[in-house]
Amino acid sequence: MKTLRRQNIAVLVSGSGTNLQALLDAEKAGKLPMGHISLVVSNKKEVYALARAEENGIEAVTLVKRDLGSQEAFEAALQETLCERHIDLIILAGFLAILSADFTAKWPGRIINIHPSLIPSFCGPGFYGLKVHEAALARGVKVSGATVHYVNEIPDGGEIILQKAVAVLPGDTPEKLQKRIMEEAEWLLLPQAAELVCASLAGKETEDESHAEL
Repeated sequence: MKTLRRQNIAVLVSGSGTNLQALLDAEKAGKLPMGHISLVVSNKKEVYALARAEENGIEAVTLVKRDLGSQEAFEAALQETLCERHIDLIILAGFLAILSADFTAKWPGRIINIHPSLIPSFCGPGFYGLKVHEAALARGVKVSGATVHYVNEIPDGGEIILQKAVAVLPGDTPEKLQKRIMEEAEWLLLPQAAELVCASLAGKETEDESHAEL
C-alpha cells in the first residue's frame, strides 16, 4: 500500500494571524498529519502574522495589490508564488481580499476559508471581521458560530465543510462575541477542516497514480 503524501499548505493572511497560529499549533500537536504549512502569504506589509511565520521557521511572502498595480497582477504573482512552491492547498485565514473567479477556477477544491458566522447568515460581500458580529447582534440572533467552506467565485458561496455553533450571550459586544467564536469555534474548526481536505487530496492523488499504472 502506498504511503499518502503530506499536502503542502499555503496560508493567506491580512492581519494578526490568530487562525494561522491555530493551524501552527495543530501541526505541532500532530493534529495535521496529512498537511504541512510550508508558506504564509500576506497581502499587507508588517502584519503580525508574518512574525508568527518567522518564529516558526516558515517562509513568508508579502504581495500588495497596490504595489503590483492591479488585481490581475496580484493574482498572477500569487499564482506564480504558489506554483513555484508546489502548494496543494490554500487556506484563507483572515485574508481580507476577494479572489477572482479566474483565480479560484485554477484551484477547484483546493481553497478553503474560515468565516465567523453560520453561513448562509451574515456572509458575502462586506461581511468580514467585526462587521459580521455587529450584524448578528443587531439582528438579535441567539446563536452564531463559524463555518469552514470551499472557496469559489461567489464570496462565502462555496460548499460547507464544517460548522460549529456558539451561543450569543446577554451583554455581548461585537468584540466579546468575536473572541468567543474564535476560541470556541474558529481555532478548532480550521485545523480539523484542513486535515479533512488534505487527507482527501492525498487519497485522490494516490488513486490517480494507481489508475495511471493500470
